[in-house]
Amino acid sequence: MPDFSTLSIQPDQANPRVARLLLNRPERLNAINDEMPREIRAAVEWANAEPSVHVIVVEGAGKGFCGGYDLSIFGEGAIDHPCQQERTPWDPMVDYAYMKRNTEDFMSLWRSAKPTIAKVHGAAVAGGSDIALCCDLLVMAEDARIGYMPTRVWGCPTTAMWTYRLGPARAKQMMFTGNVIDGRTAAAWGLANEAVPQGELDSATMALASRIAGVPSSHLAMHKLVVNQVMLAMGLEQSQQMATVFDGITRHNPEGMWFRRHAQDQGFKSAVQWRDSGQPIPEGDEARALIREMDARRQP
Repeated sequence: MPDFSTLSIQPDQANPRVARLLLNRPERLNAINDEMPREIRAAVEWANAEPSVHVIVVEGAGKGFCGGYDLSIFGEGAIDHPCQQERTPWDPMVDYAYMKRNTEDFMSLWRSAKPTIAKVHGAAVAGGSDIALCCDLLVMAEDARIGYMPTRVWGCPTTAMWTYRLGPARAKQMMFTGNVIDGRTAAAWGLANEAVPQGELDSATMALASRIAGVPSSHLAMHKLVVNQVMLAMGLEQSQQMATVFDGITRHNPEGMWFRRHAQDQGFKSAVQWRDSGQPIPEGDEARALIREMDARRQP
């Protein structure tokens, strides 16, 4: 089996036609670091190269599926990173290149000739929802949660999958509010294929995967290409390009920089509590003034 630092992949013991890709950073709620997107792509490539594998199930170790990008790395720390540039003026194309590569890595699940199923328990939020929605099918625990809270400030979902999975009205509701929905609601809205009690999640997911795994892999690949081509014709690639550019802007405009300074000054939990509370996000000159105050306090 391939050896990775953030995940593992191996055939299911009961049905080797199903490969199980396990996001495996449970101590950080399987949060995304620099390595995880690359390893997702490599794991998908391995599964596609294995003739016996027909289906890939993506799941998370520990308490949830994936809590998004690891903001102890990208948000709280004093770093200069391609996606959060501090020491030099923001270069949008450096930012775009980094985030577009991550988007393409997540989209390996969508491009995979072999169907992919996200099995979601706990939370699949922010960047974690990108991973889940790049999979072809979604099975959720009834009490699991999915959403993209950073649309309130400091983020835009680069995969742009919400519109293609939900339709424009529901997608706008999710993007405008930054709300999360549970598995029951996701199934009622058509986002999830199925929502089941937590104790039945594995058996329900594997029943679906096993049913699919009985179909010849060439047939699965053809059917998937037909559906994917419809999404491409609707403009998926153009939407992702725009969303990835906008994601960088949200992290470097006054509102995004206020959020990052708040996380550095008072901790990530405090910044997230403000973002998700529903109270107004400081913007424009108010955000700039607060940034100056926090920068002054951080001076030695």
